[in-house]
Amino acid sequence: MHFASKFSGGFARREGVAPLVLGWLVLCATSALATNWPSFRGPTGDGHAPDGCTPPLEWGESNHVAWATDIPYRGWSTPAVLDNQVWLTTATPDGKESSVLCVDARTGKVTVNKPLFHTEAPEPLGNDVNCYATPSPVIEPGRVYVHFGSYGTACLDTGNGAVVWERRDLPCRHYRGPSSSPILFENLLILTFDGADLQYLVALDKATGKTVWKTNRSVPWNDENVPGQMARDGDLRKAHSTPLLVTVEGKPLLLSAGAKAAYGYDPRTGKELWQVRHMAWSAAPVPLYRKGLAYFVTGSGKTELLAIRIGGDGNVTDTHVAWRYEDMVAKTASPILVDDRIYMASDEGMLTCLDAETGKQIWRARVGGNYAASPLLAAGKLYFFNKQGKTTVLQPGAELKILATNSLPDGFMASPAVVDNTFYLRTRTRLYRVE
Repeated sequence: MHFASKFSGGFARREGVAPLVLGWLVLCATSALATNWPSFRGPTGDGHAPDGCTPPLEWGESNHVAWATDIPYRGWSTPAVLDNQVWLTTATPDGKESSVLCVDARTGKVTVNKPLFHTEAPEPLGNDVNCYATPSPVIEPGRVYVHFGSYGTACLDTGNGAVVWERRDLPCRHYRGPSSSPILFENLLILTFDGADLQYLVALDKATGKTVWKTNRSVPWNDENVPGQMARDGDLRKAHSTPLLVTVEGKPLLLSAGAKAAYGYDPRTGKELWQVRHMAWSAAPVPLYRKGLAYFVTGSGKTELLAIRIGGDGNVTDTHVAWRYEDMVAKTASPILVDDRIYMASDEGMLTCLDAETGKQIWRARVGGNYAASPLLAAGKLYFFNKQGKTTVLQPGAELKILATNSLPDGFMASPAVVDNTFYLRTRTRLYRVE
Protein backbone atom coordinates (compact mmCIF):
# COMPACT_ATOMS: atom_id res chain seq x y z
CA MET A 1 0.00 0.00 0.00
CA HIS A 2 1.30 3.49 -0.73
CA PHE A 3 0.23 7.08 -0.52
CA ALA A 4 1.61 10.51 -1.37
CA SER A 5 3.36 12.48 1.34
CA LYS A 6 3.73 16.23 1.79
CA PHE A 7 6.56 17.63 3.86
CA SER A 8 6.33 20.38 6.45
CA GLY A 9 8.95 21.15 9.03
CA GLY A 10 10.79 17.97 8.09
CA PHE A 11 7.96 15.55 8.87
CA ALA A 12 5.50 13.79 6.58
CA ARG A 13 2.02 15.32 6.56
CA ARG A 14 -0.48 12.86 5.12
CA GLU A 15 -3.30 14.61 3.31
CA GLY A 16 -6.67 13.07 2.55
CA VAL A 17 -6.14 10.04 4.81
CA ALA A 18 -9.10 9.28 7.07
CA PRO A 19 -8.28 8.79 10.78
CA LEU A 20 -9.37 5.15 10.66
CA VAL A 21 -7.08 4.43 7.73
CA LEU A 22 -4.21 6.31 9.36
CA GLY A 23 -4.66 4.29 12.54
CA TRP A 24 -4.56 1.08 10.52
CA LEU A 25 -1.34 2.19 8.86
CA VAL A 26 0.31 2.93 12.23
CA LEU A 27 -0.83 -0.47 13.55
CA CYS A 28 0.71 -2.16 10.51
CA ALA A 29 3.93 -0.20 11.00
CA THR A 30 4.10 -1.32 14.63
CA SER A 31 3.56 -4.98 13.83
CA ALA A 32 6.04 -4.81 10.95
CA LEU A 33 9.02 -4.16 13.23
CA ALA A 34 9.48 -7.72 14.43
CA THR A 35 13.11 -7.84 13.27
CA ASN A 36 15.86 -5.25 13.44
CA TRP A 37 18.83 -3.75 11.62
CA PRO A 38 21.36 -3.26 14.41
CA SER A 39 24.45 -1.98 12.62
CA PHE A 40 26.15 -0.85 9.40
CA ARG A 41 25.80 -4.10 7.37
CA GLY A 42 22.84 -5.58 9.23
CA PRO A 43 22.36 -8.50 11.66
CA THR A 44 24.96 -10.74 10.00
CA GLY A 45 27.41 -8.00 9.03
CA ASP A 46 27.26 -8.86 5.31
CA GLY A 47 24.34 -6.81 3.95
CA HIS A 48 21.86 -9.69 3.98
CA ALA A 49 18.37 -8.93 5.27
CA PRO A 50 16.81 -11.59 7.52
CA ASP A 51 14.58 -14.19 5.92
CA GLY A 52 11.03 -12.94 5.54
CA CYS A 53 11.96 -9.33 4.78
CA THR A 54 9.94 -8.19 1.77
CA PRO A 55 10.68 -4.53 1.01
CA PRO A 56 9.19 -2.96 -2.14
CA LEU A 57 10.63 -3.42 -5.57
CA GLU A 58 9.64 0.05 -6.77
CA TRP A 59 9.25 3.44 -5.11
CA GLY A 60 9.55 7.20 -5.57
CA GLU A 61 8.93 10.32 -3.50
CA SER A 62 5.16 9.89 -3.87
CA ASN A 63 5.14 6.11 -4.16
CA HIS A 64 5.54 3.73 -1.21
CA VAL A 65 6.88 6.52 1.05
CA ALA A 66 5.22 6.36 4.49
CA TRP A 67 7.13 9.38 5.80
CA ALA A 68 10.25 11.44 5.21
CA THR A 69 12.08 13.44 7.86
CA ASP A 70 14.67 16.16 7.33
CA ILE A 71 17.94 15.32 9.09
CA PRO A 72 20.03 18.32 10.18
CA TYR A 73 23.65 18.89 9.25
CA ARG A 74 25.51 16.01 7.57
CA GLY A 75 25.96 12.30 8.19
CA TRP A 76 26.64 9.19 6.13
CA SER A 77 25.90 6.72 8.94
CA THR A 78 23.48 3.85 8.36
CA PRO A 79 20.32 3.95 10.51
CA ALA A 80 20.25 1.42 13.38
CA VAL A 81 16.71 0.12 13.91
CA LEU A 82 15.20 -1.67 16.92
CA ASP A 83 11.90 -1.54 18.85
CA ASN A 84 10.26 1.18 16.73
CA GLN A 85 13.35 3.39 17.08
CA VAL A 86 15.67 4.54 14.29
CA TRP A 87 19.00 5.89 15.56
CA LEU A 88 21.48 7.82 13.45
CA THR A 89 24.30 10.31 13.85
CA THR A 90 25.01 13.70 12.33
CA ALA A 91 27.58 16.45 12.62
CA THR A 92 27.98 20.04 11.53
CA PRO A 93 29.82 20.31 8.21
CA ASP A 94 32.82 21.83 10.01
CA GLY A 95 32.92 18.90 12.45
CA LYS A 96 32.72 21.03 15.59
CA GLU A 97 29.42 19.57 16.86
CA SER A 98 28.52 15.86 16.77
CA SER A 99 25.00 14.69 17.62
CA VAL A 100 22.79 11.61 17.85
CA LEU A 101 19.16 11.46 16.75
CA CYS A 102 16.34 9.00 17.33
CA VAL A 103 13.36 8.92 14.99
CA ASP A 104 10.07 7.17 15.79
CA ALA A 105 9.81 4.43 13.17
CA ARG A 106 6.01 4.67 13.07
CA THR A 107 5.62 8.42 12.54
CA GLY A 108 8.98 9.86 11.46
CA LYS A 109 9.01 12.21 14.44
CA VAL A 110 12.41 13.05 15.93
CA THR A 111 12.24 12.00 19.60
CA VAL A 112 15.89 12.55 20.52
CA ASN A 113 18.22 15.22 19.11
CA LYS A 114 21.20 15.24 21.44
CA PRO A 115 24.50 17.08 20.93
CA LEU A 116 27.25 14.84 22.29
CA PHE A 117 30.72 16.14 21.46
CA HIS A 118 32.20 19.56 20.78
CA THR A 119 35.54 19.72 18.98
CA GLU A 120 37.12 23.13 18.75
CA ALA A 121 39.46 22.45 15.83
CA PRO A 122 38.66 19.25 13.87
CA GLU A 123 41.09 18.39 11.12
CA PRO A 124 39.75 19.44 7.68
CA LEU A 125 38.49 16.55 5.56
CA GLY A 126 40.21 17.58 2.37
CA ASN A 127 37.51 15.96 0.18
CA ASP A 128 33.74 15.63 -0.20
CA VAL A 129 33.65 11.84 0.05
CA ASN A 130 33.64 11.62 3.83
CA CYS A 131 32.07 13.67 6.62
CA TYR A 132 32.36 13.85 10.41
CA ALA A 133 29.45 11.46 11.09
CA THR A 134 30.23 8.52 8.82
CA PRO A 135 30.58 5.67 11.39
CA SER A 136 27.20 3.98 11.93
CA PRO A 137 25.59 3.35 15.33
CA VAL A 138 25.22 -0.16 16.69
CA ILE A 139 22.18 -1.02 18.81
CA GLU A 140 21.03 -3.75 21.19
CA PRO A 141 18.07 -3.90 23.63
CA GLY A 142 18.32 -0.90 25.94
CA ARG A 143 21.57 0.51 24.56
CA VAL A 144 22.83 2.30 21.46
CA TYR A 145 26.53 2.97 20.82
CA VAL A 146 27.64 5.90 18.66
CA HIS A 147 31.13 6.63 17.43
CA PHE A 148 32.77 9.70 15.90
CA GLY A 149 36.31 8.35 15.83
CA SER A 150 38.77 10.19 18.04
CA TYR A 151 36.22 12.98 18.48
CA GLY A 152 34.19 10.76 20.83
CA THR A 153 32.40 7.48 21.50
CA ALA A 154 29.30 7.13 23.69
CA CYS A 155 26.77 4.62 24.98
CA LEU A 156 23.21 5.87 25.42
CA ASP A 157 20.12 4.47 27.11
CA THR A 158 17.54 3.94 24.36
CA GLY A 159 14.72 4.45 26.85
CA ASN A 160 15.50 8.05 27.73
CA GLY A 161 18.47 9.07 25.59
CA ALA A 162 20.72 9.54 28.60
CA VAL A 163 24.47 9.04 28.21
CA VAL A 164 25.60 5.91 30.09
CA TRP A 165 29.32 6.40 29.40
CA GLU A 166 31.58 8.20 26.95
CA ARG A 167 35.22 8.18 25.84
CA ARG A 168 37.20 11.05 24.33
CA ASP A 169 40.68 9.74 25.08
CA LEU A 170 41.23 7.38 22.11
CA PRO A 171 43.73 9.25 19.92
CA CYS A 172 43.95 9.10 16.14
CA ARG A 173 44.61 11.66 13.43
CA HIS A 174 41.94 10.56 10.96
CA TYR A 175 43.28 12.90 8.26
CA ARG A 176 40.23 12.42 5.99
CA GLY A 177 37.67 11.99 8.77
CA PRO A 178 36.53 8.96 10.80
CA SER A 179 34.80 6.17 8.88
CA SER A 180 35.05 2.74 10.55
CA SER A 181 31.86 1.70 12.34
CA PRO A 182 31.79 0.02 15.76
CA ILE A 183 30.77 -3.62 16.14
CA LEU A 184 29.52 -5.61 19.14
CA PHE A 185 30.93 -8.97 20.18
CA GLU A 186 29.89 -10.65 23.44
CA ASN A 187 30.65 -8.04 26.14
CA LEU A 188 32.84 -5.92 23.85
CA LEU A 189 32.44 -2.87 21.66
CA ILE A 190 35.23 -3.09 19.07
CA LEU A 191 36.53 0.10 17.43
CA THR A 192 38.99 0.61 14.57
CA PHE A 193 41.42 3.53 14.39
CA ASP A 194 43.51 3.63 11.20
CA GLY A 195 44.83 7.18 11.03
CA ALA A 196 47.78 9.10 9.68
CA ASP A 197 49.63 8.85 13.00
CA LEU A 198 48.28 5.81 14.85
CA GLN A 199 46.71 2.56 13.63
CA TYR A 200 45.10 0.18 16.12
CA LEU A 201 42.01 -1.74 17.19
CA VAL A 202 40.57 -1.37 20.68
CA ALA A 203 37.84 -3.28 22.53
CA LEU A 204 35.83 -1.54 25.23
CA ASP A 205 33.67 -3.14 27.91
CA LYS A 206 30.25 -2.29 26.53
CA ALA A 207 28.82 -1.83 30.05
CA THR A 208 31.43 0.62 31.32
CA GLY A 209 33.39 1.87 28.33
CA LYS A 210 36.69 0.77 29.89
CA THR A 211 39.43 -0.62 27.65
CA VAL A 212 39.66 -4.44 27.64
CA TRP A 213 42.34 -4.85 24.94
CA LYS A 214 44.21 -2.73 22.42
CA THR A 215 46.22 -4.06 19.46
CA ASN A 216 48.44 -1.98 17.20
CA ARG A 217 48.64 -2.75 13.49
CA SER A 218 51.85 -4.68 12.96
CA VAL A 219 52.82 -4.03 9.32
CA PRO A 220 55.54 -1.36 9.09
CA TRP A 221 54.92 1.57 6.74
CA ASN A 222 58.35 1.41 5.12
CA ASP A 223 58.36 -2.34 4.75
CA GLU A 224 60.13 -4.11 1.91
CA ASN A 225 56.90 -4.73 -0.03
CA VAL A 226 56.44 -0.99 -0.60
CA PRO A 227 59.73 0.34 -1.99
CA GLY A 228 60.29 4.07 -1.54
CA GLN A 229 57.26 4.55 0.71
CA MET A 230 57.39 7.63 2.93
CA ALA A 231 56.10 6.93 6.42
CA ARG A 232 55.11 10.55 6.89
CA ASP A 233 52.50 10.35 4.13
CA GLY A 234 49.16 10.30 5.95
CA ASP A 235 47.14 8.87 3.08
CA LEU A 236 49.42 5.84 2.82
CA ARG A 237 48.88 4.95 6.47
CA LYS A 238 45.11 5.26 6.89
CA ALA A 239 42.10 3.01 6.28
CA HIS A 240 38.33 3.22 6.72
CA SER A 241 37.04 -0.36 6.83
CA THR A 242 34.69 -1.89 9.40
CA PRO A 243 35.69 -5.41 10.55
CA LEU A 244 33.61 -8.55 10.00
CA LEU A 245 33.06 -11.18 12.70
CA VAL A 246 32.84 -14.78 11.49
CA THR A 247 33.00 -18.24 13.04
CA VAL A 248 35.58 -20.68 11.69
CA GLU A 249 35.70 -24.25 13.07
CA GLY A 250 33.69 -23.13 16.09
CA LYS A 251 35.96 -20.20 16.94
CA PRO A 252 35.32 -16.48 16.41
CA LEU A 253 37.53 -14.64 13.95
CA LEU A 254 37.72 -10.89 13.32
CA LEU A 255 38.54 -9.97 9.71
CA SER A 256 39.91 -6.44 9.45
CA ALA A 257 41.25 -4.46 6.48
CA GLY A 258 44.00 -1.96 7.21
CA ALA A 259 46.45 0.01 5.13
CA LYS A 260 49.11 -2.23 3.54
CA ALA A 261 47.63 -5.44 5.01
CA ALA A 262 44.59 -7.61 5.66
CA TYR A 263 44.43 -9.11 9.15
CA GLY A 264 42.80 -11.89 11.15
CA TYR A 265 42.39 -11.38 14.92
CA ASP A 266 41.01 -13.20 17.93
CA PRO A 267 38.17 -10.82 18.92
CA ARG A 268 38.22 -11.94 22.57
CA THR A 269 41.86 -10.99 23.17
CA GLY A 270 42.85 -8.80 20.22
CA LYS A 271 45.69 -11.18 19.33
CA GLU A 272 46.78 -10.94 15.70
CA LEU A 273 46.57 -14.40 14.11
CA TRP A 274 47.75 -13.72 10.56
CA GLN A 275 48.35 -10.99 8.02
CA VAL A 276 48.47 -10.69 4.23
CA ARG A 277 50.49 -7.73 2.97
CA HIS A 278 49.75 -5.61 -0.09
CA MET A 279 50.62 -2.18 -1.51
CA ALA A 280 47.34 -0.27 -1.11
CA TRP A 281 45.83 2.10 1.47
CA SER A 282 42.48 3.69 2.40
CA ALA A 283 40.64 0.33 2.43
CA ALA A 284 36.94 1.05 3.00
CA PRO A 285 34.76 -1.99 2.12
CA VAL A 286 33.85 -4.55 4.77
CA PRO A 287 35.50 -7.97 4.24
CA LEU A 288 33.46 -11.00 3.18
CA TYR A 289 33.69 -14.66 4.18
CA ARG A 290 32.60 -17.94 2.54
CA LYS A 291 33.68 -21.57 2.95
CA GLY A 292 37.17 -20.93 4.28
CA LEU A 293 37.91 -17.92 2.07
CA ALA A 294 38.05 -14.33 3.31
CA TYR A 295 37.71 -11.56 0.73
CA PHE A 296 39.37 -8.15 1.20
CA VAL A 297 39.42 -5.02 -0.94
CA THR A 298 42.92 -3.59 -0.53
CA GLY A 299 42.06 0.10 -1.08
CA SER A 300 43.59 2.86 -3.21
CA GLY A 301 46.81 2.66 -5.15
CA LYS A 302 47.05 -0.98 -6.21
CA THR A 303 43.36 -1.79 -5.83
CA GLU A 304 42.63 -5.51 -5.67
CA LEU A 305 40.04 -7.92 -4.36
CA LEU A 306 41.99 -10.65 -2.54
CA ALA A 307 40.65 -14.10 -1.69
CA ILE A 308 42.58 -15.39 1.33
CA ARG A 309 42.51 -18.94 2.67
CA ILE A 310 41.78 -18.85 6.40
CA GLY A 311 44.51 -20.26 8.61
CA GLY A 312 48.25 -20.05 9.01
CA ASP A 313 50.22 -17.93 11.43
CA GLY A 314 51.99 -14.62 11.01
CA ASN A 315 52.77 -13.31 7.52
CA VAL A 316 50.96 -15.67 5.12
CA THR A 317 51.16 -13.42 2.05
CA ASP A 318 53.06 -15.95 -0.04
CA THR A 319 51.05 -19.01 0.96
CA HIS A 320 47.40 -18.14 1.55
CA VAL A 321 46.25 -15.87 -1.28
CA ALA A 322 43.90 -18.02 -3.40
CA TRP A 323 43.30 -15.43 -6.13
CA ARG A 324 43.48 -11.72 -6.96
CA TYR A 325 41.14 -9.59 -9.04
CA GLU A 326 42.18 -6.09 -10.17
CA ASP A 327 39.72 -4.74 -12.76
CA MET A 328 37.17 -2.09 -11.69
CA VAL A 329 37.17 -3.19 -8.05
CA ALA A 330 34.80 -1.21 -5.80
CA LYS A 331 36.87 1.07 -3.56
CA THR A 332 34.10 2.50 -1.37
CA ALA A 333 30.90 0.40 -1.47
CA SER A 334 31.30 -3.04 0.10
CA PRO A 335 30.92 -6.08 -2.16
CA ILE A 336 28.20 -8.60 -1.35
CA LEU A 337 28.16 -12.41 -1.52
CA VAL A 338 25.10 -14.29 -2.75
CA ASP A 339 25.47 -18.07 -2.97
CA ASP A 340 28.73 -18.63 -4.87
CA ARG A 341 29.00 -15.20 -6.52
CA ILE A 342 30.39 -11.82 -5.48
CA TYR A 343 28.66 -8.65 -6.71
CA MET A 344 30.17 -5.17 -6.44
CA ALA A 345 29.48 -1.62 -7.63
CA SER A 346 32.54 0.45 -8.46
CA ASP A 347 32.90 4.11 -7.64
CA GLU A 348 32.57 4.76 -11.40
CA GLY A 349 29.20 3.00 -11.83
CA MET A 350 30.28 -0.42 -13.05
CA LEU A 351 28.55 -3.53 -11.68
CA THR A 352 30.61 -6.72 -11.69
CA CYS A 353 29.76 -10.33 -10.86
CA LEU A 354 32.58 -12.76 -9.96
CA ASP A 355 32.80 -16.45 -9.20
CA ALA A 356 33.64 -16.54 -5.47
CA GLU A 357 35.66 -19.74 -5.74
CA THR A 358 37.92 -18.76 -8.63
CA GLY A 359 37.68 -14.97 -9.00
CA LYS A 360 36.64 -15.36 -12.64
CA GLN A 361 34.45 -12.56 -14.00
CA ILE A 362 30.94 -13.78 -14.88
CA TRP A 363 29.47 -10.52 -16.17
CA ARG A 364 29.94 -6.76 -16.08
CA ALA A 365 27.63 -3.85 -16.89
CA ARG A 366 27.79 -0.07 -16.66
CA VAL A 367 24.68 1.22 -14.91
CA GLY A 368 25.87 4.79 -14.40
CA GLY A 369 26.26 7.01 -11.38
CA ASN A 370 28.79 6.67 -8.58
CA TYR A 371 28.61 4.37 -5.57
CA ALA A 372 29.50 4.93 -1.91
CA ALA A 373 26.56 3.19 -0.18
CA SER A 374 26.92 -0.58 0.15
CA PRO A 375 24.42 -2.94 -1.55
CA LEU A 376 21.80 -5.02 0.20
CA LEU A 377 20.13 -8.39 -0.39
CA ALA A 378 16.46 -8.75 0.56
CA ALA A 379 13.80 -11.23 -0.58
CA GLY A 380 16.24 -12.69 -3.11
CA LYS A 381 16.90 -9.33 -4.79
CA LEU A 382 20.00 -7.13 -4.86
CA TYR A 383 19.62 -3.39 -4.30
CA PHE A 384 22.38 -0.93 -5.34
CA PHE A 385 22.05 2.72 -4.21
CA ASN A 386 24.12 5.43 -5.93
CA LYS A 387 25.18 8.98 -5.07
CA GLN A 388 22.69 10.43 -7.56
CA GLY A 389 19.70 8.86 -5.75
CA LYS A 390 19.10 6.00 -8.18
CA THR A 391 18.52 2.47 -6.92
CA THR A 392 19.09 -0.43 -9.32
CA VAL A 393 17.40 -3.70 -8.35
CA LEU A 394 18.89 -6.92 -9.74
CA GLN A 395 18.00 -10.57 -9.81
CA PRO A 396 21.17 -12.40 -8.67
CA GLY A 397 22.44 -14.86 -11.23
CA ALA A 398 24.84 -15.75 -14.00
CA GLU A 399 23.34 -13.10 -16.28
CA LEU A 400 22.54 -9.44 -15.62
CA LYS A 401 18.81 -9.02 -15.01
CA ILE A 402 17.60 -5.59 -13.90
CA LEU A 403 14.20 -5.80 -12.21
CA ALA A 404 13.58 -2.11 -11.44
CA THR A 405 15.15 1.31 -11.07
CA ASN A 406 13.99 3.88 -8.52
CA SER A 407 14.92 7.42 -7.57
CA LEU A 408 14.91 9.75 -4.58
CA PRO A 409 16.34 13.29 -4.46
CA ASP A 410 19.73 14.22 -2.96
CA GLY A 411 21.44 10.86 -3.44
CA PHE A 412 22.79 8.14 -1.19
CA MET A 413 26.03 8.27 0.76
CA ALA A 414 24.67 6.22 3.69
CA SER A 415 24.02 2.51 3.29
CA PRO A 416 20.39 1.38 3.74
CA ALA A 417 18.60 -0.49 6.51
CA VAL A 418 15.72 -2.93 6.01
CA VAL A 419 13.27 -4.29 8.59
CA ASP A 420 10.50 -6.66 7.52
CA ASN A 421 8.67 -4.93 4.64
CA THR A 422 10.34 -1.56 5.18
CA PHE A 423 13.43 0.27 3.93
CA TYR A 424 14.95 3.09 5.97
CA LEU A 425 16.80 5.08 3.33
CA ARG A 426 19.02 7.97 4.31
CA THR A 427 19.78 10.47 1.57
CA ARG A 428 22.08 13.43 2.02
CA THR A 429 19.25 15.44 3.62
CA ARG A 430 16.40 13.14 4.66
CA LEU A 431 15.50 9.82 6.23
CA TYR A 432 12.74 7.96 4.33
CA ARG A 433 10.53 5.10 5.41
CA VAL A 434 9.74 3.18 2.21
CA GLU A 435 7.38 0.21 2.38
